[in-house]
Amino acid sequence: MGFSMRWFGVWAIAATAACLLTASAGSAAGAKTFVYDSYTQVMINWDPATAYDQEQVAMQNIYETLTRFDSQTQKVQPLLATKWKSSQGGKVWTFTLRRGVKFHTGRPFNAQAAKAALLRMQKLNQAAAYAWVAVKSITTPSPYTLVLHLAYPQPMDLISSATYSGYMYDTKASGSEDLTKWFNAGHEAGTGPYELQNAAPGQEVELTLKQFSGYWGGWKGSHYTSVVYRVVRQDSTALQLVKSGEVSFVQQISPQLFATVKNTGGVRTLTSSSFENLLLYLNTASGPLKNKAVRQAVSDAIDYNGIVAALKGAAVRQPGIIPTGLFGHSSTVPLHATNVAKAKQLLAKAGYGPGKQKITLQATYTQGDSNEQLISTLMKSNLAPLNIDLNVQSLTTSTKYAKARSTSPANRQDMTFIYWYPDYPDPATWFISLLHTQNPPSFNFAYYSNKTLDKQIDSIEKITASNPAQARNIYGRMELTVHNDVPIIALYTVRKERIMLSSVQGYRDNPAYTDVVFAYQLHPKA
Repeated sequence: MGFSMRWFGVWAIAATAACLLTASAGSAAGAKTFVYDSYTQVMINWDPATAYDQEQVAMQNIYETLTRFDSQTQKVQPLLATKWKSSQGGKVWTFTLRRGVKFHTGRPFNAQAAKAALLRMQKLNQAAAYAWVAVKSITTPSPYTLVLHLAYPQPMDLISSATYSGYMYDTKASGSEDLTKWFNAGHEAGTGPYELQNAAPGQEVELTLKQFSGYWGGWKGSHYTSVVYRVVRQDSTALQLVKSGEVSFVQQISPQLFATVKNTGGVRTLTSSSFENLLLYLNTASGPLKNKAVRQAVSDAIDYNGIVAALKGAAVRQPGIIPTGLFGHSSTVPLHATNVAKAKQLLAKAGYGPGKQKITLQATYTQGDSNEQLISTLMKSNLAPLNIDLNVQSLTTSTKYAKARSTSPANRQDMTFIYWYPDYPDPATWFISLLHTQNPPSFNFAYYSNKTLDKQIDSIEKITASNPAQARNIYGRMELTVHNDVPIIALYTVRKERIMLSSVQGYRDNPAYTDVVFAYQLHPKA
């Protein structure tokens, strides 16, 4: 998951407002609008080749990939590719593409268009482009045959289903204008069931999509005619909106409010496991946390069980940063444990702690995330007896990441939170995106650099493809390094708690696509 700055032109939002007033989440007679409530902004980056964050919840309805992973069957399913096969020991992958598919621009989707999208993604080399690094060349022997030639074996059917960096889009959509600038002005060029109707950056109603009439899947039967993404930063407001029928789906809500909804008429609750965890970055490059002993002390001071208890079922503890159930997870990695006495000893040796020099740390969290806010408050309480003052700041997503990416160490935070989940069911992203040396920082907001770990990261995907058992052992060693150096702490694995109108039919949570609602699969109940 990656991020870009916000960049929009001026958009008219009157039509969006009218849409909500007359078709709010199905509460009005005959309305078929699905309203997705997000606690934070959705469209952080409009470019499908480089998008790497929350925008996936909308992009998965605008764009499509060659394949899609089904978490229930644990199998890759056809999407824009109808079938595929591998040869030469997994070094050549041949995809047969679906016929009759059009981009929202009206141009046809074919092998040449798919090749162009993949080559641009590789050239830009952002987001999850690392997953495609084995692809050395792409050929198109026929208009609907796409062949990937690899330097070493990789599961390209699975990689083609990735949340990021696998979208198919019209690379000719911008005409003579630079495509990156065209996307960043608030445009799209996908093949998905829904196309852009309105965008209103910075507004509560941020994005409205409408049915793409030329969608290859057709519109037979009952479907939502439009999808609205609405940003509501207060949990109590989100709860009232879904109870009144103005919102169809609440992405996240505090466990305390979630518990009050179970017997509410017209509303249902859903819970599911995930491969997503909440990570706490510690600044290893500057400030007090540059001292490893201070980072270890902070880790020992955190009341992890108290955090899990406070989240009332929305969090599960785990050892290491790779979530339980995902390849590479190791139960032998020590679990971060609370040990206040040890924390005081470590601080005393470094000249800090009770009765000694005071430490002041700045922590940032995402505005509107009640769970991060709660955890920040608990951590402030945990650290105070150790003579550590934690100043907590709530920032919008864009502002938080701009601060974290600052080239000036003085402008960065000491701690920040981030949710992380795999680009496809593989753990490499935690290390490639978060812990590999980066200058300037992209997602390594711990500013961590370890040459030995870098070498392991650079080789792990290739080893996974050829020797999974060896890869598991290496992941275990990598996890131990992270545990001991403490650039990142996995506070917990997220247990998803959703609220949805009972009138919404056909929803299936798919942990491989965190927080995504595939609106085309839904059916509004009359």
